[in-house]
Amino acid sequence: MSFIFCELFCSSKGRLLLLLSVLLLINGCTPAMVNPESTACCGHLIEQAYITADGTELPLSSWAAANPKAIVIALHGFNDYRQFFAAAAEYLQQQQISSYTYDQRGFGASPNTGIWAGNDVYAKDLTQFTKLIKARHPAVPVYLLGESMGGAIVIDSMTRPEKPEVAGIILSAPAVWGRQTMPWYQTSLLWSLYHTLPWLSLTGKGLAVMPSDNIEMLRALGRDPLIIKETRVDAIYGLVNLMDTALSSAEKLNTQILLLYGEKDEIVPQEPTKQFVIGLLSQQHENKTIAYYSNGYHMLLRDLQAPLVWKDIAGWISNADAALPSGADRNLSRLVQPIPESVGENVVGKLVTE
Repeated sequence: MSFIFCELFCSSKGRLLLLLSVLLLINGCTPAMVNPESTACCGHLIEQAYITADGTELPLSSWAAANPKAIVIALHGFNDYRQFFAAAAEYLQQQQISSYTYDQRGFGASPNTGIWAGNDVYAKDLTQFTKLIKARHPAVPVYLLGESMGGAIVIDSMTRPEKPEVAGIILSAPAVWGRQTMPWYQTSLLWSLYHTLPWLSLTGKGLAVMPSDNIEMLRALGRDPLIIKETRVDAIYGLVNLMDTALSSAEKLNTQILLLYGEKDEIVPQEPTKQFVIGLLSQQHENKTIAYYSNGYHMLLRDLQAPLVWKDIAGWISNADAALPSGADRNLSRLVQPIPESVGENVVGKLVTE
């Protein structure tokens, strides 16, 4: 589940001290990372799988719409898998929007479960997959959607020289909790664990964290064998590296963006999200729409009010310049206040609550 990584950062001071004490008694270990060699091939698609350039088979789900007006490629969050987008995809299908989503390496039913593949690999997989989808639908605009970790991967991919060519990106509670916004004792502990106990597995048990108000959905995820329940330290370290990159990349994004964030998000804090949003709005050359949901949690696409979010996504894809159906794009002054001088005059209106 996308909120498991909080285990390391939400532990009590006593547990932190205990873990640090253990570190003094243990020799270093080598972190596990799968970093496949690239090939000249760009991969291909079969009915229920995405075969990557190096031959790795990643399970694929799709929802085809008749005469689609747009395509959405959706990336799941940390410890999650492609099922996260099922309900949203069914709604979008009714709006003539087709969707594709695959299990990223190390997650769901993909190979090497629990092993972090690395930023370069995740970005390359997404870029190649986007090319394959665009070739399948040459006259249809393609959008990337990423939830939490998936959002960070979309951000990273879109700031690379070989970036996906898409009409826009949708970031749902993107994982932008970089080290610069974490307390020193958290980052120090993570560094120590990564260099000594990279194989150590952590769980989210005992954490007073509410990722969604959809309790029935959360219980179903708890029973789902494809949801990772115990997370390796080296995977958490890889995720934090990715979040570092995402947080520092806001000003590099030069495409249309719809960012979705909930006021009740207890997984990705408001401060790094605010910093990221300010960076986005300082760039005046493309449309940036920020939707701030007063009753939204981290899992916006699966919260009880998720249909409201789905409708906003469909509305934005149809017309990125129009106001969102929910009105959530008029709430940003509750997150970004006061308005920084770096925000251009042409976007100030977006920060004023109507």
